[in-house]
Amino acid sequence: MLKVEKLGVRLGGRPILEDVSIQVPEGGLVTILGRNGVGKTTLLRTISGLYRPSAGRILFDGAEIGGLAPHEVVRAGVAQSPEGRQLFGDMNVLENLRAGALNLSRADFDKRVAYVGDLFPIVSERRNQAAGSLSGGEQQMVCIARALMGSPRLLLLDEPSLGLAPKVVARIFELIASIRATGVAVLLVEQNARLALRTADYAYVLDQGRVALEGTARDLVNDERVASAYLGG
Repeated sequence: MLKVEKLGVRLGGRPILEDVSIQVPEGGLVTILGRNGVGKTTLLRTISGLYRPSAGRILFDGAEIGGLAPHEVVRAGVAQSPEGRQLFGDMNVLENLRAGALNLSRADFDKRVAYVGDLFPIVSERRNQAAGSLSGGEQQMVCIARALMGSPRLLLLDEPSLGLAPKVVARIFELIASIRATGVAVLLVEQNARLALRTADYAYVLDQGRVALEGTARDLVNDERVASAYLGG
């Protein structure tokens, strides 16, 4: 479904990504691992249209989306839940969901709200509450729900466990599995490498802006290089 070929990205004249190639199959769950500052978030932001590639191609269902505006990428079927959640804190939950619903009729909007409400009951329970007053875990659920409002076929998740308590993290990953079970493919950036590898089918490890390792999640969780760097030995 998604094919990134020899992607390069430069920010402020400095190379951030070089010769990066990854794939996400339809309905798959792929994770991107790596230390802070190696380009993981840059990769997701480039796929979602926030940054423009300096080299290479980004293909979605065979069509080039590299360099499209973010709203055009969303219309193509790709949505992102960003790092740090980035909700509109003074707006209520329903208003935040509306921000993720491009050109939906009222009837279709209500259907999508019902859909995400089934996945995330907090959306229905707190729909009129200011998003900024929610807990971190609740905000993360609303952020993912907002990304799902456009009916994406590919969901980009950037550090969904960041700053959350272990029990909340476990719940978030249960929900990610539920989303994947509906047929939505997932590209996951996650610092919790052990949990990410337990959840994903396939993994790429970025180092200094390049793909240093790749393989099935099962293989990489047993790889000594991955274990030493990310899994505590």
